[in-house]
Amino acid sequence: MSNTINNTNYNFPNQTSVYKGKVREVYNINNELLVMIASDRLSAFDVIMPKQIPFKGQILNQIASKMMEATKDIVPNWIIAIPDPNVAIGHMCTPFKVEMVIRGYLSGHAAREYKAGKRLLCGVAMPEGMKENDKFPTPIITPSTKADNGAHDEDISKENILAKGIVSKEDYEVLENYTRALFKKGTEIAAKRGLILVDTKYEFGKTKDGKIVLIDEIHTPDSSRYFYADGYQERQNRGEAQKQLSKEFVRQWLIANGFQGLEGQVIPEMNEEKINEISDRYIELYEKITGETFIKSDVSNIAERIEKNVLAFLNKK
Repeated sequence: MSNTINNTNYNFPNQTSVYKGKVREVYNINNELLVMIASDRLSAFDVIMPKQIPFKGQILNQIASKMMEATKDIVPNWIIAIPDPNVAIGHMCTPFKVEMVIRGYLSGHAAREYKAGKRLLCGVAMPEGMKENDKFPTPIITPSTKADNGAHDEDISKENILAKGIVSKEDYEVLENYTRALFKKGTEIAAKRGLILVDTKYEFGKTKDGKIVLIDEIHTPDSSRYFYADGYQERQNRGEAQKQLSKEFVRQWLIANGFQGLEGQVIPEMNEEKINEISDRYIELYEKITGETFIKSDVSNIAERIEKNVLAFLNKK
């Protein structure tokens, strides 16, 4: 399929290495620049689905770049240019080995821990008497760090991060302040779109000159959970599930078809109709989150288009 992008195998000038994640592929250019390509791969339950979703990479890349542009006055970020709908190019950074997760509501992982009787999450106290999807009195930061084998993120407290020397006290205070400022801004942007930013995660890195910057993606449906503001309180009062804007609909379809990423389970077949339906839902997410009409890029041959646009940028440097 040339109308989606799966694995890439570029060899850009001065390229030193390539990192391939579940969805993104990152090319290191001369230990100075990073070329981050958002593929159309779909990941759920830590498993990459066999088929790609048209325009998914473009959607994630463009939401993240728009949100970084909207927050660059409060937090500096790694981006230099967006030379292609699926590509971000920015400064080479050394990533901090923690993800800064911030939660405004008792949802997802926090709700599951709470239901299990825990009132302390990553060293942060959660009030008694809450029910799922209630708003916290103030947002809580619940960091996570990668397990040694890199398989799953693991909860960690601020105290442990500092005690283990994962991040220095001085740097951690900057990360905390940036996280709160970004979440405040993200909440304001979401409110204008009739949405509630429920929880999200931010990743940070340090440039060669020691500057802490925001990296990766922000406020996308893959990294954040959104509720529809309209009817939120009524649903809470009735004890109903909240109307979500995230890729949860993909997980629910997989669960309904007997797949949760467990050993021995078979990934259900995604026919063309299902693939197009998922693509349409991602476009819907884009338009709701950004408030803009989605403009489909030329997908006659994405691999060639990306290479041409990246080379044009690199040759100007």
